[in-house]
Amino acid sequence: MTDLALSGALLRQESALPPRLSVRLAALPAVDRRLILAFVTLSLAPLALGLAFGLVFALARGGFVTLDAETAYRVLTLHGTSAFFWWLYLAQVALMLGFAAGERSEGLLARPFVILALATLISGFAVSEYAALMKTPLLYDANPELGQEDPVAVAAMAGGYLLLALGLAFASFAAIATTLGARDDRDGDMSAMGFGVLAWAGFLIVSGIAAINAFLPNLLWALGLASFPTRAATDWHILFHNLHYLPLMAAVLTWYVLARETTGTTSSFGTGFSKLVFASYLIFVPPTSLYHMFLEPNLPDSMRVVGTLLSLFVSVPTLTAFLIIVSSLELSTRAKGAPASLFGWIGWLPWRNPAFAAMGVAMIATLVGLVFAFVLIQEKFAPLLSDTMFVPGYFHFFAVGAVTQSFLAGFLVLIPALTGRSVWRPRLLAWMPWIIFAGLIVFGASGIAAGFEGVPRRTVDIAYEGAAPSSWRPLMQGLAVGAIIFATGLVVQVFGVLLTLIGRADVPIAKNDVALDRELLIPPLARAWTGPIAVVVLVVAMSGATIGAFELMRSLPVVAAGGHSGH
Repeated sequence: MTDLALSGALLRQESALPPRLSVRLAALPAVDRRLILAFVTLSLAPLALGLAFGLVFALARGGFVTLDAETAYRVLTLHGTSAFFWWLYLAQVALMLGFAAGERSEGLLARPFVILALATLISGFAVSEYAALMKTPLLYDANPELGQEDPVAVAAMAGGYLLLALGLAFASFAAIATTLGARDDRDGDMSAMGFGVLAWAGFLIVSGIAAINAFLPNLLWALGLASFPTRAATDWHILFHNLHYLPLMAAVLTWYVLARETTGTTSSFGTGFSKLVFASYLIFVPPTSLYHMFLEPNLPDSMRVVGTLLSLFVSVPTLTAFLIIVSSLELSTRAKGAPASLFGWIGWLPWRNPAFAAMGVAMIATLVGLVFAFVLIQEKFAPLLSDTMFVPGYFHFFAVGAVTQSFLAGFLVLIPALTGRSVWRPRLLAWMPWIIFAGLIVFGASGIAAGFEGVPRRTVDIAYEGAAPSSWRPLMQGLAVGAIIFATGLVVQVFGVLLTLIGRADVPIAKNDVALDRELLIPPLARAWTGPIAVVVLVVAMSGATIGAFELMRSLPVVAAGGHSGH
């Protein structure tokens, strides 16, 4: 079928599809719009704090500022606690409730649970920041071994995280009730996004239970109600695995929303297949947690082998979702008249839209992060690299590049829809994801190279009285420079989101606003090559990175830190 015939035969008017999320959000009751915006606003506070503390620590690693040991660990604790726990999970609550509310014409159900979640999360955030700022720094995993002489610090850190778990559960109950209630609007059916929200909320509840399992024994010991939690490290590994992959699942769901909101593209593979992808996170992620325990000295060899084999499957859901979205974008764009050349359609995408630009960079950063994550999750490399700068080097491709960019892109859709305000300086904001990605490349390359050379990741002064290799210092300086670059882009991005949030309401949104391009129904037999090519390149890159890692291990003086601190 020719492109002209495809376009003419398959165009489907917007009115034949459910209204876009932005249209549905604009029609929500005022109380729901205020509640969702409250979570958006709250989430920006830990993001700003985590960014500031992380930049200070990176500058200290590069030798540009001097921190004593206790201050350095306090800064690192504040960075990890604010950015990893509170930013990533408060943002998830804001987006999850926004997506759930958009499924139901009358807005959120179980609003008391939403209000209770907001109060609980504000309290937990305050307790966590107080503990990290004023008490013994326990690092972001709230390691009780570091607080044996300061039980109050252990109690405060554990208490803050337990309040986070409780708040996530309250918000998830409301999201589940709203999504199930939305079936009345669809004659008993459930959309792909509604199903995704259900899976997301369920995963958050499971993670909350894992957090209780990890931190309640710490709290009970600190209060003198139980013996010292000797299983704290193992319980943390179980929790961390969920915490690691939940933001990626949330990012993928956000990509589904952004693809339609910014380009008019829906999945070319159908609602059923999208539901299968969302459900696959619950199938593939929980059983693959064994590789987080590779640092445990008593882990049987058989479990190490099983963990290595299972780790190969952990990226299946994310890669499948990437393939669906990229292929759908290619098919849709070609049907609208994009060039027939292999990659010519990419230039037709709305890169000047800051939400789409952030999503595009997030997807690229995910692929880059997967290449090096594949190296770390192998049993032979985990003991050598897990306590080195390799971890922050690769992990920031996910935390900053993939997840944070996805969530901020989601906010750039939610906020205008909920407030009627235009995005602040959209052309400027559209450049920020690329500046951030450039900084991540410098940061990541420096950190990964430093990891192969054995630079420890939780030691600020790496001179070792002149005994350290001479290459360590320039690598840490490169890491600091990369941090400065991507932090600058993030500051502008967060500032733009904030000004969009509090700016002048000058873009009224009608309920039937269909200003974006018409949507297309793409036949299942149409061909899209970019997604499959990207996955093949990724697999080749993973293999090349693994081979290169083995060769480097033979030639570089790697320090095997060991221990049970995990990731």
